Amino acid sequence: MKINNRLKKIADLVDKDAKVMDVGCDHALLDIYLTKEKKISYCIASDIKEGPLNQAKENIKAYQQQEKIELRLGNGLDVYTEDISTIIISGLGGKTMQGIFAQNLEKLKTIDTIILSPNNYQKDIRKFLTKHGYYIEEEVLIKEKKIIYQIIKFKKGKKKYKEQEYFFGPILLTKKNFLFQEFFTNELKSRKILLAILPKNFYIKRYKTKREIKEIEKVLDIKA
Repeated sequence: MKINNRLKKIADLVDKDAKVMDVGCDHALLDIYLTKEKKISYCIASDIKEGPLNQAKENIKAYQQQEKIELRLGNGLDVYTEDISTIIISGLGGKTMQGIFAQNLEKLKTIDTIILSPNNYQKDIRKFLTKHGYYIEEEVLIKEKKIIYQIIKFKKGKKKYKEQEYFFGPILLTKKNFLFQEFFTNELKSRKILLAILPKNFYIKRYKTKREIKEIEKVLDIKA
């Protein structure tokens, strides 16, 4: 079975025999891949909308995975149950992900692994989850249709990080591969554009943007 590079990379980070809940499963292609490739024996595919779940149901039937994948209609972690060890969320913004977990802090006590691929605000979700009892086990970058995505795997435990590590990703910082260079070069360009159009009286936002520009230039070894 073929899935896109982003989903494949997420699947690679799932521990063997994990009990997975895919939040916002869309058409459940990730879940089908996980069960069909025999990495896990059971998966919950959840979504807030009936449309995607109906399509997911058809896909699951087509790949004969009905006994291994359970569909649940619900928002965020509303349909979570304690037998689930791993939560996967991809394709949402970091702030939205943070909101989902903030509304379910009690449930974080029983979740061992969280795998996320936030579209933005990666720093915020790193800080939030590490504050609430997780450390970052792995981070990867993947390019899909000219867009570079971050994928972050959190595990239960504690570890301290510096502000720079929250911003760039502690593991990504150690790798600094070509996708890292490309991703943060683009981030640098977008911040310079933002700084140019920000009104002068936006003092805090301008200060923050200038500081991030300097930090990116320093890590990428770009001379001002």
